[in-house]
Amino acid sequence: MKRILFLTGTRADYGKIKSLMRRVEQNSEFELNIFITGMHMLSKYGSTWKELKKDGFKNIYRFINQKENSHMDIALSNTIIGLSNYVHELKPDIIVVHGDRLEALAGAIVGAFNNIKVVHIEGGEISGTIDESIRHAVTKFSHIHMVSNEEAKKRIIQLGEKEDSVFVIGSPDVDIMISDNLPSLEQVKERYEIDFENYSILMYHPVTTELEKLKENVTNLIDAVKKSNKNYIVIYPNNDEGSEIILNEYKQIEYNCNFRIFPSIRFEYFLTLLKHCDFMIGNSSAGVRETGVYGIPSIDVGNRQRGRYDINKLNNIFHVNENKNEIVQAIEKIEKTEVIQNKVFGYGESDKKFIEILQGEKIWNLQIQKKFIDIEY
Repeated sequence: MKRILFLTGTRADYGKIKSLMRRVEQNSEFELNIFITGMHMLSKYGSTWKELKKDGFKNIYRFINQKENSHMDIALSNTIIGLSNYVHELKPDIIVVHGDRLEALAGAIVGAFNNIKVVHIEGGEISGTIDESIRHAVTKFSHIHMVSNEEAKKRIIQLGEKEDSVFVIGSPDVDIMISDNLPSLEQVKERYEIDFENYSILMYHPVTTELEKLKENVTNLIDAVKKSNKNYIVIYPNNDEGSEIILNEYKQIEYNCNFRIFPSIRFEYFLTLLKHCDFMIGNSSAGVRETGVYGIPSIDVGNRQRGRYDINKLNNIFHVNENKNEIVQAIEKIEKTEVIQNKVFGYGESDKKFIEILQGEKIWNLQIQKKFIDIEY
């Protein structure tokens, strides 16, 4: 029986890889193991590691890699140490990492340095800020690449990876998004005590390369949504440097009846809220990816996601600068715009494709020693 180790550091990446983990758990050929760290372990963000317990997963190892306001380089080094010690005991056959967070980079480094094959989910995409550099670094340390679409596959190959190590499986969170098992809107509102009839969702993260502008930018955003006089569900930013600046600015809307602020919301419950919202606003990747699947309008604010999407393919996204007047105008205009549901990130069944690849011989026969593949011009 082969041991498959998944690494998760945030509420977001867990939501995206949960369906893959479930497939591994249900398959008698594999043993599922989970290394939980990052934001999951911080009480400030709701101690979201408990969600994995509630979902019934076993073989869970928890590791605290940071405290509040830790620098990313320190958290990275801590994760490498903790994961390395765990891996030497577990001896997994494969390590699965996702996306562009520092925990994924730690997982890829530990795997590569210990001759363990690394599977990278959703590589080859454009993230913006330091996240993009992390994502491409993870690609170079990884041996197997499971990407969302053909565009991402081309970028992986452009980075010098072998084409036969790249597999298009779609975005795994679509599996959950289109399932029939999401809670009802009534259930979600009751659980989180939300009494809004109509609402929008606000998620805004630090842009780590623009920290000197962050306070002004988030103030402009808050002033704009306050002026709109609409209802908003606000979810905490990730724990990148600058998050405290955002949370401090959120204090001015803490007791405003038009706003409900949450450290975290369970992924399935978040999806139900997203599916029924008027629009999403901020700079979260959910505003680029998940909104399009549901055909929900999205106001993308600032530079964090700029370049990640093609407006001709994702017509639900409206980009604005972090300028109060621009944001106000976008909110006024967005209700009048009709958007189309897109399939840019797949059609579901990523979990099925994932497990079929694991059961096949191809990835197990790939050489652990990588070689850069030049593109012929």
